[in-house]
Amino acid sequence: MKYMLLIYTDPSAFDPAQGEKIHGEYMAFTQEIMDSGELVAGDPLEGSETATSVRVRDGKRTTTDGPFAETKEVLGGYYIVDVKDLDRAVELAAQIPDLRTGSVEVRPIQDMG
Repeated sequence: MKYMLLIYTDPSAFDPAQGEKIHGEYMAFTQEIMDSGELVAGDPLEGSETATSVRVRDGKRTTTDGPFAETKEVLGGYYIVDVKDLDRAVELAAQIPDLRTGSVEVRPIQDMG
């Protein structure tokens, strides 16, 4: 079953002195799930200040800069994993380095086949 691990971080909690260490932890985690064959995809995202939100209301499209929701945590990246069950997806999510100051949402991907 495929799951998306959505990584939410609090940019104000980022400690530049720990940046290289956290990057190394991400690389090690990514390599681990590549080696196990569980990684389908994953990427960090640019900052939320680069986002454009699109809405259509009454047939009219509008765009606004930035994310729609005002929140302390922002979506910073994701992994898509193919694992046997939710327990394994949660186990992997618990290893994501940003979990120390953020959260990871584990969501099943619908099978459209």
